[in-house]
Amino acid sequence: MLSFEHLYATLPEPLWVATQATPVASPELIAFNAPLASELGANDVQEAATLAQWFSGNQPMPGSQPGALGYAGHQFGNFVPQLGDGRALLLGEVIDQHGVRRDVQLKGSGRTPFSRGGDGRSPLGPVLREYLVSEFMAAMGIPTTRALAAVTSGERVVRQMAEPGAVFTRVASSHIRVGTFQFAAAQRDEDLLKALADHVIARHYPEAANAEDPYMALLEAVVARQAVLIARWMSVGFIHGVMNTDNCSIAGETIDYGPCAFMEQFDPQKVYSSIDQGRRYAFANQPAIAQWNLARFAETLLPLMREEGDALVQQATDVIRRFEARFSAEQLRLHADKLGLAAESPQAAPLMEGLESQMHQGRMDMTATFDALTHYALSPSDEHREALLALTTQPNELSAWLETWQAEQVASQDSQRSAVMRSANPVIIPRNHRVQEAIDAAYEGDFAPFHALLTVVTQPFDESVEARRLAAPATKNEQVLRTFCGT
Repeated sequence: MLSFEHLYATLPEPLWVATQATPVASPELIAFNAPLASELGANDVQEAATLAQWFSGNQPMPGSQPGALGYAGHQFGNFVPQLGDGRALLLGEVIDQHGVRRDVQLKGSGRTPFSRGGDGRSPLGPVLREYLVSEFMAAMGIPTTRALAAVTSGERVVRQMAEPGAVFTRVASSHIRVGTFQFAAAQRDEDLLKALADHVIARHYPEAANAEDPYMALLEAVVARQAVLIARWMSVGFIHGVMNTDNCSIAGETIDYGPCAFMEQFDPQKVYSSIDQGRRYAFANQPAIAQWNLARFAETLLPLMREEGDALVQQATDVIRRFEARFSAEQLRLHADKLGLAAESPQAAPLMEGLESQMHQGRMDMTATFDALTHYALSPSDEHREALLALTTQPNELSAWLETWQAEQVASQDSQRSAVMRSANPVIIPRNHRVQEAIDAAYEGDFAPFHALLTVVTQPFDESVEARRLAAPATKNEQVLRTFCGT
């Protein structure tokens, strides 16, 4: 089905350790992403029973060489020198239709040498959450890992309680993390570290190979990608939940959708993770945390760089500081798009700051606000104005903001800005209560709500009646205030 290669497996242990999946009792296919499989070069699609066997790990996929990846990480600021794939196996890499090398990985496939006493399994809920959220992110053009398949295991997984088990198949540009470099650095083996860095340059940043200092160029490239990624998260209200260094992708993709969620009522200090008691990874903190993670990445690369001493540290520090300018530039572009303004509008930043203040003080839903604003921009009728004002508890204050915005929006308007504004503001996100509804139904054996939600979140600008129904904000009784990791 897929034509596997195994370039990462040529790196020395313990970066990759050959490991077999642990079979499950009775796998059944929940979902298979046929368009993604085609993009990965699958030349045929097997029947559901065969796919269930492959994507559960019960039968080795032809050509695969399963292995667990080693990595370390700062978890909530505390360094753990060995983490690794405790419940995941890299099956191998495929070259997609665009000539890009991509990983295929099982999650929830059983114990590995990095399990640290865990069972190596995943409950069904986190599998469905990651499938829905990652495919929405892909539909929005936000760099992300992808969902290839989900399979029930026919077994129970004990977390807070006994839950149905499942196995998820994830596709990524790679699964190399800041934590992977921290793991290599912790081995105190410069040859190992260099092999990893050279692999990443060849795979993700080949232009860095010709730089005067390839490893400084690598740092610059990773900083730039992370800055763009975090700005795009913020534009849709995404809160990762666990931005540990082991969840920070060197490829600049969103990875490891554990206790993640999308902000509904706007609050810069919003946290959804049940374990983030100190709000370390609150919505507004995400850029600073990403920059902190990148500083930890820079520390691992210092032994490979050409400069020495204080000059080296200063140069690396300067690169890390460029995150702020790159993030701000991307955020400003996104602000202009979301507000329907010209890209060069000097009012984009102050207008967005004003609207965010209005959303916070007026207890407004972020996605609904930008959707309603888009409708008003496309058709500035009294009906659309009133629909927007109905979202706030402070309509007079929002009306004053609208007057200022509309003057700038009209001045900025051209034939393409309306289309750009619509493409920046989704009608629907995977709302937390809808995701939970799908999970709850699946726990009772009904996957119809999951598939219905998947259909609409992968078409985030759909204006259909069903999309509008699933796009509605949660009522007070429906709100989901915490999400949990499946580990």
